[in-house]
Amino acid sequence: MTPHRRTRVKVCCIATVEDARQAVRHGADAVGLVSAMPSGPGPIPEPLIAEIAATVPPPVGTFLLTSETSVAAIIEQQRRCRANTLQLVDRLEHGKYEDLRAALPGVSLVQVVHVTGGEAVEEAVRAVEEGVDAVLL
Repeated sequence: MTPHRRTRVKVCCIATVEDARQAVRHGADAVGLVSAMPSGPGPIPEPLIAEIAATVPPPVGTFLLTSETSVAAIIEQQRRCRANTLQLVDRLEHGKYEDLRAALPGVSLVQVVHVTGGEAVEEAVRAVEEGVDAVLL
């Protein structure tokens, strides 16, 4: 018997409460809420991220996309935004995943690994070994 695998869908760059409602209504498993980034489209202000995250029903994931690289800054940002998942778009430079887990119990961790060469696979494996819930390549 072949195990059943379910595809999960995250709709990213949610910018309004209505966007989130529509994504959930159409079956999204998660919504992406983009905070300040050094480049790229989609960032919205943190108060709006918090407002949107508060409207999303469980069990739908609310992914806070953060470019912060310090555990202390990430913890502060999550506490302001109240998302249930942190999508770390860069490597942690100050602190460890276990520090995030200790400060933010129940918040899932997703590490983005930018594929720029063969070392990306090693980086992804290391992130999983160090305790993230998922890796996004």
